[in-house]
Amino acid sequence: MSSDFKNSKWHVLVVDDDPAMRDMIADYLMAQNIRASTAADRQQMVHVLAAGGIDLAVLDLKLGHESGFDAVRTLRTGSDLPIIMLTGQYRDEVDRIVGLELGADDYLTKPFSPRELLARIRAVLRRSEQRSQLSEQKRQDGKRIRHRFAGWELSLWSRRLTSPSGEAVPLTKDEFALLVAFLQAPQRVLSREHLLRASRVHDNDVFDRSIDVQILRLRRKIEPNSAAPVLIKTERGVGYVFTPAVEVA
Repeated sequence: MSSDFKNSKWHVLVVDDDPAMRDMIADYLMAQNIRASTAADRQQMVHVLAAGGIDLAVLDLKLGHESGFDAVRTLRTGSDLPIIMLTGQYRDEVDRIVGLELGADDYLTKPFSPRELLARIRAVLRRSEQRSQLSEQKRQDGKRIRHRFAGWELSLWSRRLTSPSGEAVPLTKDEFALLVAFLQAPQRVLSREHLLRASRVHDNDVFDRSIDVQILRLRRKIEPNSAAPVLIKTERGVGYVFTPAVEVA
């Protein structure tokens, strides 16, 4: 079901198998002039997404007999749509970390305040808009800057990462922003706080481990062996250092 908010700036999809919960969230968002659509399961979610126009998904990790992780994977297939997960009070921390690794942007634990959810939605959407605006500005400026490191090449204009073997390696928006932050300060120890600010991966009120999850994802893309990283090394108690020399062309 959908609201008809022609003047609404944002359109949020609420995916939850509990009709009372999804309607409560949708009604609250609509009262805040945010258009809301709802889905009870992954199949309905895909149907709503196919119509287009969704800016963010609020997704319960427990969807009846389905796993919310499968829904996150579906959303992340060829899409950078922002995702906020909803988890039960007793869900293990591992579930939240897995959700973040799969590509979710943030999470809330039930029970939660609708005002807090609204604040997180606005924060995630603002970051998404800022990244889109920055990307568009770079395209308009025609900047074709390339960074080369350890046989890899990243084009800032096309956001294309090319491996030493010449293969294109896809990056999410967060992975791209994090890699750029490293490339702008190679061979320097960078704190988690610096990386959070520089890459805008998460707002300051989100726990620091979120940057560790992002780095784990990036390592899996560029390291020969992510279990024994040589390009992005951990400085315990301090942060991370990007070890290779970087050439800007």
